Amino acid sequence: MKNFINLSDIRKDDLRKIIESAKLEKKQSSKKKKLIGKTLIMIFEKSSTRTRLSFELAIKQLGGEFLALNPKESHYGSGDESIYDTAKVLSQYGDIVMMRAHKHKHFLEFSKHLEIPIINGLTDLSHPCQIMSDVLTFEELKGPITNKKIAWLGDGNNIVYSLIEAAVQFNFQLAIACPKKLEPNKKIINWAKNKKANIIVTKNPKEAAKGADAIMTDKWISMGDHSNKKYKKKLLKDYQVNEKIMKLAKSDAIFMHCLPANRGEEVTNEVMDSKKSVVWLEALNRVHVQKSIIQWCLK
Repeated sequence: MKNFINLSDIRKDDLRKIIESAKLEKKQSSKKKKLIGKTLIMIFEKSSTRTRLSFELAIKQLGGEFLALNPKESHYGSGDESIYDTAKVLSQYGDIVMMRAHKHKHFLEFSKHLEIPIINGLTDLSHPCQIMSDVLTFEELKGPITNKKIAWLGDGNNIVYSLIEAAVQFNFQLAIACPKKLEPNKKIINWAKNKKANIIVTKNPKEAAKGADAIMTDKWISMGDHSNKKYKKKLLKDYQVNEKIMKLAKSDAIFMHCLPANRGEEVTNEVMDSKKSVVWLEALNRVHVQKSIIQWCLK
């Protein structure tokens, strides 16, 4: 049984196979129904637009079915039933689970009791499906991501964690610019450096953006972020992706954002709506990556 939880857990050649399979899925004009009779159960502790729609479309295009489980509408998450018991029941009802969770440790606890594969749709620690879509998008537009420079400006959040893991697994250079108080946890940085990753962490957004092939960012205040919002925005005000920052990157550099975006905060309208912006392609590519991940887990 193969789970898709963290990019660091999966072999490099398997991640490459998932990307290449996603490219083939996208090229196929007639969608083959490869998973007829299979059921994907989706659990949402956090609300979602792209994750929900992309997984629904992915399993439907593969010929399977889906069930969505909202903790507010079921025993799950209510305390009326143990995680163990819920996991055992779901293992009888479905073939694979996708979970979008608040806490990574809760996700791991739940996954231990499942008898079917699980996909990490997002936790407070990682967002691997999004980063796989980003890799697919980058390579579709600019060729192999190996040795390319990716710049990240903003909070050292869960997207960054998966991006750091991807830098190791796909061998690209990663420049992270963020305030000292919002840097990613040193454990993940040390893990990457022990793997000989080409990663720098700087307080200077211009240093990170200079010569980059792609510039990425995310909302300054993520869903479920209970920090002092005014203080955090003050810390991040110099990390906005705007036209001045984009001019420091390569002339053919692209702008990437996982969405949703707070226009005027982490990114300006001019960049978001520019020809360099590939945010809509990123969102679309979630479907193709999800199809590939689901099939990889079920093989």
